[in-house]
Amino acid sequence: MISSCEGRSHERGDEASRVGSVKSTAVYFRRFVLFSVCMLVLPLTGCPYYAPPPGTVVTVPASFDRSFSAAAGAMRDEGLVISIQDPGTGTVVGELDGSTVTASVRQQPDGSVVVQFNSPTRNPTLLDRISRGYDRRMGR
Repeated sequence: MISSCEGRSHERGDEASRVGSVKSTAVYFRRFVLFSVCMLVLPLTGCPYYAPPPGTVVTVPASFDRSFSAAAGAMRDEGLVISIQDPGTGTVVGELDGSTVTASVRQQPDGSVVVQFNSPTRNPTLLDRISRGYDRRMGR
């Protein structure tokens, strides 16, 4: 009988050790899952997004086509009759009351666009009005 009692006691010990083993395995698994989730989320914390503060105007460089259209439109707005409008060369030529105005639109290597209005008669008020019209059309 002693041997059977010892056997029963021994069987209960095996069950207890198995239950303890299952519990410790569950604890290790939970820790592993928690650690894995933390490692997956950790890289996201190093990538902040800095939005511009409210009220800040973010400007985009002007495109050649937009600048060319604005230059030609500003000349038309001031009543010039456009005789040449060539986007390939970036040239717009218009005339008003014997005054010829030439707009030159050039794209620079850095991507920015330079627009220049010239007139051989040097009519400063006309050039100033065209320049303001260009700025208005460009949203400046």
